[in-house]
Amino acid sequence: MQTFKIKDEYIQLNQLIKAIGWCENGADANLLIENGKIKVNGEVEFRKRNKLMKGFKIDFNNQTVVIE
Repeated sequence: MQTFKIKDEYIQLNQLIKAIGWCENGADANLLIENGKIKVNGEVEFRKRNKLMKGFKIDFNNQTVVIE
């Protein structure tokens, strides 16, 4: 499990996926989300711009990131 520190109140899901390197660009991030590959707090998430705040847990392909 890794952590990702945010500077603002939140980060959008598709921005996070790009920032942590789970994909190469925004289009790929959006496809991962649209195809139900990303879980937020244990639930499959389809909202590309879902606002992730401190304490949220994101899972993809046996990888986990916690927002700090």
